[in-house]
Amino acid sequence: MAIVVSALKEATDENRVALTPGIVSRLVKGNYEVLIEHGAGERAFYPDQAYTDAGAKVVDRTEAIKSATVLAVINRPSDETIDQLSGGQTLLGLLSPLTDPEWIQSVADKKINALSFELLPRTVSRAQTMDVLSSQASVAGYKAALVAAERFSRYFPMMITAAGTAKPAKVLVLGTGVAGLQAIGTAKRLGAVVSGYDVRPASRGEVESLGATFLTTSVSGAGEGGYARALTPEETQQQQDELAGFISDNNIIITTAQVPGRKPPLLVTQKSVDEAKPGTIFVDLAASDLGGNVAGVKPATTVTTPAGAQIIGAGDLASQLPTAASDMFAKNVQAVITDITDNDQLALDVDDDVVGELLATKDGEIISNRLRTAMKLPERKPVEKPADETDATEKGAK
Repeated sequence: MAIVVSALKEATDENRVALTPGIVSRLVKGNYEVLIEHGAGERAFYPDQAYTDAGAKVVDRTEAIKSATVLAVINRPSDETIDQLSGGQTLLGLLSPLTDPEWIQSVADKKINALSFELLPRTVSRAQTMDVLSSQASVAGYKAALVAAERFSRYFPMMITAAGTAKPAKVLVLGTGVAGLQAIGTAKRLGAVVSGYDVRPASRGEVESLGATFLTTSVSGAGEGGYARALTPEETQQQQDELAGFISDNNIIITTAQVPGRKPPLLVTQKSVDEAKPGTIFVDLAASDLGGNVAGVKPATTVTTPAGAQIIGAGDLASQLPTAASDMFAKNVQAVITDITDNDQLALDVDDDVVGELLATKDGEIISNRLRTAMKLPERKPVEKPADETDATEKGAK
């Protein structure tokens, strides 16, 4: 019996869809059955007919949920959706397990298998085709530069006209991971003078390769697994003090610094915001209910300061470029589904170096050691193979 992969229509504030017609076509050719909820792709400009033409069945929400072997979503689904799932079904998406461990424990208690993209070990080469955080950050970084250019009251490039010369905008990008580098590259192509800052000294080469100036402070925050680590309070204060001078010297500040599962670090203090020149634009990609990188930021809202600076809460920028973002998200979903399929059956190997970390829950247990650490659970050890099975494996290898 074929594995059934379903995708749902997301909440009203989300324009992306977890599966696109192009990926549906590939899955169908790979012997998967695909179910799409009516209207799931409309906000990403994929009509139901496009899914039907690709080989999917367009069904109502209840059937898409109940019939799914794997339910692919963008964001964590509603409690009503979770209540319709049964033990043994698999949920795949951005599930925020590190920020809401009680919710993920309730999913485990229902014996729903949950694969959360936030837990992916991003430095393992095999995992890179599954890396939703990177694919969506790339979209967000690109869009951030465009949003800044649209809101800025002057030109981005230097303009020489009969009426005189306009100076180029000065753009500072704080955090030079995937989103930051894309923002740097886009702002540079628009003609701005661009600088990039990161607590990881190793990112200097990437920033300079894009033609930007690399800025650094005396604080180093290089962490494990491809992420920046959380700074101590003393390091945070030192970083903020040193960044203040960089911030005041720029017209546009794009912030991208996030530590998965934790409150985003405050990079731009209230003092820096208050002292920002009229017309300064802050674009905060880390803005969420947990906070943001810029003091006073509000998610999905533009705040104008008394001095005339604008703080744009831009945590949802990938959703504002829904077709491109959905295309990449769907490719990541396909990569995961293909990886966990063996002979037309779902194979969730808890001891696999990628799947074992991507798995938040399986058969009622919390699996990912990163999540277990966050939940203060003991580390899960791989199951040792019986001696005769190990011997057989070694003989087969010879």
